[in-house]
Amino acid sequence: MHELGVVIGVVNKVIEVAESNQLQSVDTIVLQIGQLSSMIPHYIHACYPAAVDGTLLEKTKLEIETIPANALCKACHQVFNIIENRSKCPHCEGDDWGLLSGKEFIIKEIIAQ
Repeated sequence: MHELGVVIGVVNKVIEVAESNQLQSVDTIVLQIGQLSSMIPHYIHACYPAAVDGTLLEKTKLEIETIPANALCKACHQVFNIIENRSKCPHCEGDDWGLLSGKEFIIKEIIAQ
């Protein structure tokens, strides 16, 4: 489970940002995770309490937003979700597409109290 190492990295980065901005406390951290990223939201949530234990972020909440795996069909120029449509454009059945989103792993927000 590589998520623990990633979550510890996120926690360290958020602490760094909080300290450099002289925040006394952080209420919520919002992450955006793409459907095609190697991170599994359930595991991120499961690792989070251990990663923040004993830190400035110990009482923070974690929110995760999922970014869809969207692609642009090169034949008909329609946007579609490649997971829901099994990598085929639902409009023209084409399988030649360019990925628009879905691999992201982003610290979207750090919400202070």
